[in-house]
Amino acid sequence: MKNLKIFSEKDFPSYLPKLNQLYDDLFSSGKGFRSKLIQIVAEPLSLNLKQIHLLSQTIEFIHNASLLHDDLVDRSSLRRDKPAAWLKYSPEYAVLAGDYLLARVMVNLSRYGNLSLIQYTSEIISDLLEGEWIQDSLVGDVEIGLGELDQVHNLKTASLFKWCLRAPFICAEDSRQQVHQTLEELGGILGILFQRSDDLLDFDVRNTEKKAVLGDLKSGYLNSFGVFLTQHLVDKERQKIKDCKTIEQVWDFLGRERFNQAVESFDEMNRKIIELYFHYANSLNELLVGDQKKLIKDLCQLPKPLYWRSV
Repeated sequence: MKNLKIFSEKDFPSYLPKLNQLYDDLFSSGKGFRSKLIQIVAEPLSLNLKQIHLLSQTIEFIHNASLLHDDLVDRSSLRRDKPAAWLKYSPEYAVLAGDYLLARVMVNLSRYGNLSLIQYTSEIISDLLEGEWIQDSLVGDVEIGLGELDQVHNLKTASLFKWCLRAPFICAEDSRQQVHQTLEELGGILGILFQRSDDLLDFDVRNTEKKAVLGDLKSGYLNSFGVFLTQHLVDKERQKIKDCKTIEQVWDFLGRERFNQAVESFDEMNRKIIELYFHYANSLNELLVGDQKKLIKDLCQLPKPLYWRSV
């Protein structure tokens, strides 16, 4: 798998130096996982390098635009161990930089000329905005359930995974409805697993990435593991959890053994989702033809590392 350079000096106007500097900061420390996923899917479909670059750039532009906006909305001070763009450059610059990335996505896709790809990408961007709107409405809600959070995650996190799986097939002009429906299911599961794993990091579980702990709670938001952890508590007790400032305070309130048991139960619930993923992968294998079947092996290697963060 080649490491494609997502953008160059030619992608953005030279007469906007601060914009280019902001993007240098933003893109230089990203893992580019979604663009790598694009490459995995594109290879057995025999897409050319120009198509792969377009798709890789598109997903990274959309993802990073959402990060710029999310950090400002959430007032997150750090992004990838660096000061968030809205703090370093200004809230106005962060908003404009995110908007500009989305505008460039539409310009680039319009030049490519695949109407189906433009339409699908527009739907994904709309999903992201709807998901952010719903998530913001849940801040401070102590009665939130996993179903509501899954709706948010399906619109935000999972929508990008779905796009990574389906967009290369659209580029390859493979419009088989059953194939796209199955890819949609696979992408949705990957997104849910990734988000739930990320929510565990917030409670310092398998936090090898050294992510800031309790960031969601401090923002007044119960994430998926927080909801699972407190599902048997009454609202007053849930509120006490939300008032915790350190993970030690969470452990003291619940008891360390009870906390660890919740992690095990949460993991077991998500193991079942991984099993469902493999079911859909087998269904996809029956639909794919020729070299396309090479994709199945790579897809089957994704869910466990995504959830267990072993990559």
